[in-house]
Amino acid sequence: MKIYTKTGDNGTTSLIGGERVSKCDLRVEAYGTVDELTAYVALLADTIADDERFTERVAELRHIESQLMSVAALLAVGQGGEGRIAPIPEERIAYLEQAIDAMQEHLTPITKFTIPGGHRYVSLAHVCRTICRRAERAALRASEITKVDSSATRYLNRLSDYLYTLCRCLTEQTHTEEILWIP
Repeated sequence: MKIYTKTGDNGTTSLIGGERVSKCDLRVEAYGTVDELTAYVALLADTIADDERFTERVAELRHIESQLMSVAALLAVGQGGEGRIAPIPEERIAYLEQAIDAMQEHLTPITKFTIPGGHRYVSLAHVCRTICRRAERAALRASEITKVDSSATRYLNRLSDYLYTLCRCLTEQTHTEEILWIP
């Protein structure tokens, strides 16, 4: 099977179900941003994989990569594709919540915003967090004009919380000074 079909040469693409839309469609923007996030989450996992302190985090990130593929698929559903992609199960969102809670048990509480940086692991995790927030906003914009399964936006919202907590966890575990924003 050839990778190129030439059907997108006119600036359109097919959604799940066969509906053809502009490549600038809000749904395409949303699932494209989730695709970008998936690539960055993979890069983060690959970057920290050689460090024995982060074995559990790498496993979580690999699990998240798979879930992000499901989120992207949910965002790619068009007319005729309804019901073909299962919603994100509630236990997948609970998985993120449990991971957040487990990381927070070992973190010093803060009352100020953190400034990204200090270590490449931390900075890359913040890149993932900000792309996740952008993906969530794109999915919400798409949901204003068409039906978007709410489990996709809930997952992205909880994932951004997970990624923020991961940033703080990586900061602590790399013995990096956490920089707090003090206006």
